[in-house]
Formats: sequence, structure tokens, C-alpha cells
Amino acid sequence: MSGAYIGDDAKIGENSIIYPNVVIYHECIIGNRCIIHANTVIGSDGFGYAHTKIGEHIKIYQNGNVVIEDDVEIGSNTSIDRAVFNSTIIKSGTKIDNLVQISHNTIIGENSIIAGQTGIAGSTVLGKNVTMAAQSGAVGHIKIADFTTIAARGGVTKNTEAGKTYSGFPIMEHKTWLKLQAKLARLLKS
Repeated sequence: MSGAYIGDDAKIGENSIIYPNVVIYHECIIGNRCIIHANTVIGSDGFGYAHTKIGEHIKIYQNGNVVIEDDVEIGSNTSIDRAVFNSTIIKSGTKIDNLVQISHNTIIGENSIIAGQTGIAGSTVLGKNVTMAAQSGAVGHIKIADFTTIAARGGVTKNTEAGKTYSGFPIMEHKTWLKLQAKLARLLKS
């Protein structure tokens, strides 16, 4: 649609909808039947710098791309960074809300759900059917297992186990987090 920018050698599959002011950088690949909402940026540089002995920050160029597989929907004002090498990958069937940051070299598994204001640091791997609720986040270089749920504002700082639900910061199993909250509430009443 109006104002969308498609970079050199980018590829967009059949029946995909690119809404106004979306930016798709060079060499990025969008699959079939994708929906990308307004003002989303796909393929901008990841946040990567080398530091000198005197404290200067030297840019590390991002030479990879972003690959978005089929049937993915991405909300407005979301940023998906290109990989340093290889690809940042969003696998088929994934749904991403508005205002989400996905950093370089991240892999999001099939049919995952990423809610608004979630941030995923670089080189994180999400398995299939992962749910990350609103304002949750993950540090880089970890693995979030298949069918994991991260509750709202959950902070993932370590690998998770498949099929479990986690809450809090740093995350703990949701049942444990609920017990902790109940104990804190009783302490406050004392």
C-alpha cells in the first residue's frame, strides 16, 4: 500500500499484504499470505557494536537478512533486525503483535504468539508454539522450548523446559510465582 518501501532484491510471496509505510530492507524474504501492518520495519541493522580500549563504539555491519515464512502476521510498529550473518527467521503461522522488537539472528518457531511490547534479544531461539505475553522479554543466546508460555512482564534469562508456563523476573514456574506473590501479600498484612 501507499508509502511502503521494498528494498533491492527483496522477495514477497503471493497474496501477502504490505500496509502503508512498511519498510522491507534489501534481500529480505516474505512468504505467501503474510500480513505486515503499517510502519513495521523488516531487515534494519541489529544493535551490534565492538568496543575499543578507549570506550568508542564501532559498528558491526549486519550482512544477513530476514526470512519470514508463510502465513505470518506482524502488527504495526514492529522491528525485526537482519542477521549479522545468515538469517533472522520467523517461521510459518507465527503471529506478532504491535510494538515488538526482534533482534538479529533470532529464530521464532512455527505458530508462536508474540504479544505487544515484547523484546527478544539477539540469537534467541524460540521453539514452536511459544507464547510470549505482553511486555515480556528474553535475553540473548538462550532457547525457549516448544509450547512454553511466558506470562506478561516475564523476564527470560535462561533456557526453558517444553510445555511449561513461567512468570516473574527472573522467570520461575508460574505456580511457584503465584505462591510467592501470596506469601508476599500475607507478609504485608502482618
